[in-house]
Formats: sequence, structure tokens, C-alpha cells
Amino acid sequence: MKATEKTFSVETPEESSGFLLWQVTNLWQREIKKALEVYDLTHSQFVLLASTLWLMQHNESITQIVLSNHTKIDPMTTSTVLRTLQKKGLLQRQEHSTDTRAKTVELTPAGVEMAKLAVKTVETFDHDFFQVLSNDTKAFNEKLNLLLIKK
Repeated sequence: MKATEKTFSVETPEESSGFLLWQVTNLWQREIKKALEVYDLTHSQFVLLASTLWLMQHNESITQIVLSNHTKIDPMTTSTVLRTLQKKGLLQRQEHSTDTRAKTVELTPAGVEMAKLAVKTVETFDHDFFQVLSNDTKAFNEKLNLLLIKK
């Protein structure tokens, strides 16, 4: 390949938003995995457990599809992860009272306690990880939300 050939639109990798996001995401996921090991939870399990608790505390009717939409985890993966959490005794799934295609989801008392402990750990981890942003965290989150709204 010729040295003068220009394939990339950036001069350095640090100018590529996608590459930077990929690197930060991998770093964050690797570290959050370590933080959740003490609870024997994968990150997906934590997200669904914590989201179920959030929705319960906000008096939402919780179905697998509601959780899938809330977390942006595809429905099949949501179902698989919820099945694992059910086997661990952390949540219950039941047939929906009016929609035979839907399953309702509710945490067990053990699931509520596990979620509360894990949320504290993850929030502490997130605070420490993103502390480098200092006062820019709110603006950073707003920008991330813009990317989510776009899709």
C-alpha cells in the first residue's frame, strides 16, 4: 500500500469517536464485570435486575417486553437472562393476566436485596470511573441520550 494513500478521514485514532467509544466501552465493561463478580451476576443480569427494581419502585407494570424496551436488550436475550435470574431465585415470571403472549416479571425478596446491594456497587463504580469528567458528567449524559434518541 502506498504511504500517500488516504483511507481514513482522521489523522490519529484519538480523533475517531467510534473507536474511542469502543475503547471506553470495553474498558468500562471489563471493570464493571469485576465489580459484579462478588454477586455472581453478569452485567446483563445486573441491568435486568436493577431495571426490574426501578420499574417496581415506580409502580410500572413489568413484562419482558417492557424490560427489553427499557434496557435496550433484545427480547430473546431478555427472556434468556430473566430465565437465569429466575433459576437463581431472584425473580418470578408469570403468565400475564390478560395477554397470553406476555409474561409479567417481579423480583423475589432475595432479588430485591441483591439488586439493592449491586446497585450501590455499580453506582460507586460509575462515580469513580466517570469522575475524570468532573462537572461535565451531566453534559456527557445528555450527549449519550441524544445518541440513544437518534435510534
